[in-house]
Amino acid sequence: MATMKIAKPLLLISTPIGVIGGLHEAFRLAGGLAFLLIVMLGILSVAAGSVVMVIRREQRADGERP
Repeated sequence: MATMKIAKPLLLISTPIGVIGGLHEAFRLAGGLAFLLIVMLGILSVAAGSVVMVIRREQRADGERP
């Protein structure tokens, strides 16, 4: 359990840095394909966000039931 105290903040910091670095390299190597990468990241972000919203909505609904 102690490793989660270290791993969670580390992932929250290193993941966006890695994505930004990957996008930079993609633009440097193949600009057109980098555009497709950005579109894919946007679609995946919207999908993940919608899943989180549904889970939170269902948890809120379960908490309000007597």
